[in-house]
Amino acid sequence: MPQSLPQLDVLPEAPELTMPATAPSQAPVGKRYIWLMVLAQFGVFVAFITPLAISLAIRLNQLAPGHEEYLGYITGAGAFAVMLTAPFLGVASDRTRTRLGRRRPFMIGGMILGVVSLVVMATAPSVLVLGAGWVLAQLGWGQVLSNLQISTADRLPENQRGKVAGLTGFATQVAPVVGVVLAGSFTTDNLLLFLVPGAVGVLLTTLFVLLVHESDSRGNTFDEKLNLGSLLRKYLYNPKQYPDFSWNWLGRFFFYFGLTLNTTFTAFFFASRLGVSVTDVAGIIAVLSMAGILTTTAGAIGGGFLSDKLRRRRAFVFGAGIVFAAGAIVMAFATEMPMLVVGSLLGSLGIGAFSAVDQALLLDVLPERDTDAGRFMGITGFATSIPQSIAPLIAPIFLAVGVAAGGEKNYLLLYVIAAACTIFGGLVVLRIRSVR
Repeated sequence: MPQSLPQLDVLPEAPELTMPATAPSQAPVGKRYIWLMVLAQFGVFVAFITPLAISLAIRLNQLAPGHEEYLGYITGAGAFAVMLTAPFLGVASDRTRTRLGRRRPFMIGGMILGVVSLVVMATAPSVLVLGAGWVLAQLGWGQVLSNLQISTADRLPENQRGKVAGLTGFATQVAPVVGVVLAGSFTTDNLLLFLVPGAVGVLLTTLFVLLVHESDSRGNTFDEKLNLGSLLRKYLYNPKQYPDFSWNWLGRFFFYFGLTLNTTFTAFFFASRLGVSVTDVAGIIAVLSMAGILTTTAGAIGGGFLSDKLRRRRAFVFGAGIVFAAGAIVMAFATEMPMLVVGSLLGSLGIGAFSAVDQALLLDVLPERDTDAGRFMGITGFATSIPQSIAPLIAPIFLAVGVAAGGEKNYLLLYVIAAACTIFGGLVVLRIRSVR
């Protein structure tokens, strides 16, 4: 995490807004790289998100029926492990010297660890071992995904970042649905439940590793020797030195804080507004999720491609925050199904546009791209993982405001605050000066 967030009065005078020149080493990539990247990220999400979506819940119900709360402990432990290790592993990737390059060894190692994790979860004799398997999955498949994304920082010129972010955003929205459908065919066989989606991840990641060349990194040299002290310092940076990266970090933090507030209690919110039980809204949410894939894809691909074509990022990120906020406000005041659907789809559109264009914007402002891309991508991960950890803990405070004993929770306040957070996240991004 940054040591402190940049203050408005430390920013230099803004020069004329122009997109940064593409570095000579970042020539346009070919279609093969783009589609192999899209397929690889699709495969990782099939292997990695399927357990989170269905497989973990099935195994937990087998091992500890009636203890759904354990799922929160397991997923929280995995997120915490990633938060602690991401910058360290990013630095290790930056400094790796092999014939295969810097990123591919971590993809290979992560894929192997990911497969091991799936076997551990499939055969776990206890909840504790199941949780350990999920932590391994976060570390393994998380490294594959992280180094794929770092590869885009290494390779993509500015005029292709939005397009690639939009296509990968589309792939990662479709992947969980494909994974759930695959897993749903093997619910009676624990090994196949985990390993069939995992095989998709292995196949598509292996295609990327084999077919995308990465330069030999054995000749790389580094001015700074790495020891425990310097490694710990890699978790921090001076925000005054990189103000645009800091504004992007803060904007992402607020958007994902609002997003998490909005989505964590969706089932309970729908049940409350429609006057039905939580069990009865499961089918409604499933249908909305399918429709949401279409609007999220439209936001991701449309926003990504247009931001490249128009050479604009900030306006799209700000607009995505506004669209998501509009959806949250519509839902906050909705009492019937049609308005809840409209609000949900608007939110999905905003999520798609934000995830694609903000990822491209991050690559535009990423510091020390040639030497420390992995480190700063790891630091960026905090802007997502911290809100996802703390927002569910804070949300009950808002839900309890003005509520009498046994009364309906204050979802109106929760969703209005979520909307305000995403708008603020978009406003923060407008402070960026080196990118339009």
